[in-house]
Amino acid sequence: MKLKALIVDDEYPARKELRYHLNAFDNIEVVGEATNAQEALTLIQALDYSILFIDIEMPGMNGLEVGAKVQEMPNPPHVVFVTAYDEYAVRAFEVNAVDYILKPFDEKRLTQTIRKIEKINQQQKQQSKIEAEQTAGDENSKQDQSQAASEGEQNGTATKSQIKIDRIPAEKQGKTILVNESDIIYAFTEQDYVYIKTFTDKLFTRFTLKELESRLNSSMFFRTHRCYLVNLHKVKEIIPFFNGTYTLIVEDNDKSEVPVSRAQAKKLRKILGM
Repeated sequence: MKLKALIVDDEYPARKELRYHLNAFDNIEVVGEATNAQEALTLIQALDYSILFIDIEMPGMNGLEVGAKVQEMPNPPHVVFVTAYDEYAVRAFEVNAVDYILKPFDEKRLTQTIRKIEKINQQQKQQSKIEAEQTAGDENSKQDQSQAASEGEQNGTATKSQIKIDRIPAEKQGKTILVNESDIIYAFTEQDYVYIKTFTDKLFTRFTLKELESRLNSSMFFRTHRCYLVNLHKVKEIIPFFNGTYTLIVEDNDKSEVPVSRAQAKKLRKILGM
């Protein structure tokens, strides 16, 4: 499936040159051009573009302002700024730009940008698939629990309260081990299974993420994403990603990256006072 691209630049030669370079990519289809911000916003509202290549210095509303407005839209396109000036780079990424390319265009540099966007799209598809499967699993678990409770009531039995301990059973090499809460770096779903990541090990657990979230200390563990539960005491770096999301670098031996969804990013900023 080709990525639909919109080129926005008030200079015709610049639009023509960029279109020429983009035509070399089999997975890119330039389906629109605009000469100013208003034209661009009208086109974006009329068609679901995959990528917006936009100049910054234009008459009237500049490219940065357009980028900010685009991020407020549902399912916004990836924004790539193309400009002759390098002083806007920091501000560009503040409006969640995927990339920032300097004129004159370089085919190698454009290739890097396209590959970056492809990688982001692939990650989004995988995350959406996992989220859908996790949601279905949670619903099935709820139904099973409801059925079990109903059967217990019919049999005249009461469900005993679970004893809560600060250790989580997990499996390693055919054995069940109890993992200290403080040793858990993060937990995550992968291909319908849930794993716990410690400093050196990736351990299988039979709990759902929702169950782990209820068992683990809420002052330590934060649900960054439908598929990730992270120990905030083990977070080393917080890196802005795209569309208001973040990537967390955690303190395991792999320096693993944990995604933070856009919705959860707001909660995380509030918790950390960012």
